Amino acid sequence: MKKIFMFLAVIGLMAFSAQYATAQEPAGDEAAATEQVTSSQPQSMAELVAATQGEVPLHQQLKTYFIQGGPGFMTTIILCLILGLAICIERILYLSFAKVNTKKLLANIEKALNEGGVEAAKEVCRNTRGPVASIFYQGFLRMDQGIEVVEKTVVSYGSVQMSLMENGLTWVGLFISLATSLGFLGTVVGMVQAFDAIQIAGDISPNIVAGGMKVALITTVGGLIVAIILQIFYNYILSRIDALSIEMEDASISLVDILVKHEKK
Repeated sequence: MKKIFMFLAVIGLMAFSAQYATAQEPAGDEAAATEQVTSSQPQSMAELVAATQGEVPLHQQLKTYFIQGGPGFMTTIILCLILGLAICIERILYLSFAKVNTKKLLANIEKALNEGGVEAAKEVCRNTRGPVASIFYQGFLRMDQGIEVVEKTVVSYGSVQMSLMENGLTWVGLFISLATSLGFLGTVVGMVQAFDAIQIAGDISPNIVAGGMKVALITTVGGLIVAIILQIFYNYILSRIDALSIEMEDASISLVDILVKHEKK
């Protein structure tokens, strides 16, 4: 899983570098498009937006906004998105492989206990992937110490498996907070620069104020978009972990019942 994470991170960084390298090439086309839109002199804001979007492709607008927002802040925000998505994808793959049919596993374990004893049940757990089988195997290792010890072991090792499933989510939470904070920080810095430009010009020009406000707010928009995307993945992963934890607890109770029934025979 670590290799998958590193691979996704490298691919993301390479894709971002390629996009940023080409962001500055069509500057002449941007100027021509802007001049053409200006010469048409639309009468309303809706007409202006429609004319601009009609002349400039969406991907080119995104590149322009990225550059206007400031390469430093916007690059850091994009890195938060790439790394956060890499961790989320790795966690989703891990949880997908951790999902097993617990009813079928319990049936196989009960059958193995009746036919081959504890060693056969251990073999079933070893040949089954996922945290549930790992918990059961740890319980069977202490079968000679009694049912109570097995039950405590299953509960304790269940907490270990929960920690393994939540591994890396703290970094996703950090990237969510960083993206939002960097967006607001970029806005504050842009506002300071706008007021500096007003002070230097000696006059409150609408062009200076609007331009400074636009550049300042682009970083906030970028940070919020990244935070929203990562938050959706974060909550989805937490829901998968909750479902797996409930399944593990239910399966552990069923395992103890099976062991009690086996001991009475």
